[in-house]
Amino acid sequence: MTVAAELARWALDLRGIPGDVAPAVRRHLLDGLGVAVAAARSGAARPAVDVASALGGPPEATIIGAGKVGAPAAALANGTLVHALDFDDTHAGGLVHATAPVLPAVLAVGEEVGASGAEVAVALAAGLETICRLGAAVPHGFHARGLHATSVCGVFAATLAAARLYRLPPDQAVNALGIAGSQAGGLLESVDTGASTKQLHPGLAAQSGVLAARLAAAGATGPASVFEGRYGLYGALAGRRVGGAAVLAGLGERWELTRITIKPYPVCQLSHAALDAAGRLRPRLGGRDVDEIVVEIHPDAAQFVCGPGRERPASAYAAKFSLPWCLAALLVDGALTVATFDDLDRPEVVALAARVRHELIDFGGVAACQPGRVSALLADGSRVAAAVERSGGGPDDPALDELVRAKAAANLGDETIAATVDELERLPDLTSLMAALRGPYDRSPARRTRI
Repeated sequence: MTVAAELARWALDLRGIPGDVAPAVRRHLLDGLGVAVAAARSGAARPAVDVASALGGPPEATIIGAGKVGAPAAALANGTLVHALDFDDTHAGGLVHATAPVLPAVLAVGEEVGASGAEVAVALAAGLETICRLGAAVPHGFHARGLHATSVCGVFAATLAAARLYRLPPDQAVNALGIAGSQAGGLLESVDTGASTKQLHPGLAAQSGVLAARLAAAGATGPASVFEGRYGLYGALAGRRVGGAAVLAGLGERWELTRITIKPYPVCQLSHAALDAAGRLRPRLGGRDVDEIVVEIHPDAAQFVCGPGRERPASAYAAKFSLPWCLAALLVDGALTVATFDDLDRPEVVALAARVRHELIDFGGVAACQPGRVSALLADGSRVAAAVERSGGGPDDPALDELVRAKAAANLGDETIAATVDELERLPDLTSLMAALRGPYDRSPARRTRI
C-alpha cells in the first residue's frame, strides 16, 4: 500500500483515542481556541476574517469572533486566527505548528456535519498525528528549502481530518490526499520582510484541506503516490525520496501528538530556549549595566531569528522572528506577552538589542529541541550566564498543565470555553462550543471587502 493509503486506512478506522492521548488532544484544542480568540480581539487576522466573511456561503461553520459562513471560508479565517500571533503550538521534530491548520478544518467540517464531540476529538487526533509525522520524516527539510513545513504538511493533515468527518470511503480519502498535494506549499520569504503571508499559511492549508475532501467526494482524483512518488511531496519539495517507514513507523502505537510543545511566548519557537535562559539570567544582572549579551544557537535556528538588521524589526510580526529584540524586551520587562509588541521603538529595548550577538553551536538533533545558553558581559568586566536544557511548555515540563490553563484563561477571558473543552468527548455536537466562540471579539475598525 502507498503511504497515502496507509494513512487513510488508519485514520478512517480509528474507533477512539487512547486514554493517555485524549488529554493532549483537549490541551491543543484549548490552546488553539485561546490564541485564536486573542488574535480576533487584537484584529491581527482581520484581512482573512474580512475576506472569509465576504465569501459567505451557506451558514455551515463559525468564524471565531464573527458569524457563520461556508465551511471552507470558516477554515480559512480560523486557521489564520490560530497562527496570527505566532502563539500557537509547535511539534519540535517536524518543526510544524500542528494545531493551526488542523483544528480549523475539524471545527468547520465538524460543525457542518453535526459531528459529536467524540468524533471531533478523533478527527483532531488523526490530523495532529499526521502533520507531526509528515514533518518529522524530513527534519528541517522543508524549512531548509524556504518552505513553511506547517503549510506544506498541514494541508494533508487538514484533508485527512476532513475526510474522516465527511465519512469518505478509503479510495476517496486517498484521492483527497493526492489532490491536497497540489496545494502543498508556503514560501518563507515573508520571515525576512515582516509581511503577513506566513500568518495566512495555516488558513490556506485548512481551507484547501476541506476543498480537497469535497472534490474527492465529488469524483476528482489524485495520485495515490503523492508522498513517495518521484514528483510527490518529498521528491518535489524536499529534494529527496522518503520511504514509508519514515512516516508510518509505530503509527497508532507511538503518538507524536503527545510531543507537541505549548508556547509560553508569542514568538518563533526557535527562540524559546534562549528566552527561557534569559529569564533565568535577568535576576543575576542585578540592575547592572550590560556591555554585551551572547546567545548560543543552533545554525538551523539562527537563519530565521538572528542576523543583520533583526535588532531593529520593521513590524510587530517581524519582531517575533528577532531573537535580539525579543531577548532585550524580556530582560527589560521581565516578561514577553502579546502586548510587548505594541511598541517596537522603546529606547532601552532597542539599545540592548543592538548589544546582542549570537554564536552558532550545533547541539545535535533538531533546532527546536536545542538547549538555551545565554551570557552577559557587564560594564564592570564580570560575566554572568544562565542555561536551560530545553524550552518550557514541552511534554516533559512539569508545569505544562498549569501553563495551558493560565494561558487559556488570559486569552479567553473566562472559563466557559475551557469547561466546554473539558467535556469535549461528551458533547452531542459543537453547537455550544461554537456559540461561545462567535464573539464578537474583534474591536478593530471594520473594513468592507468586495469579492
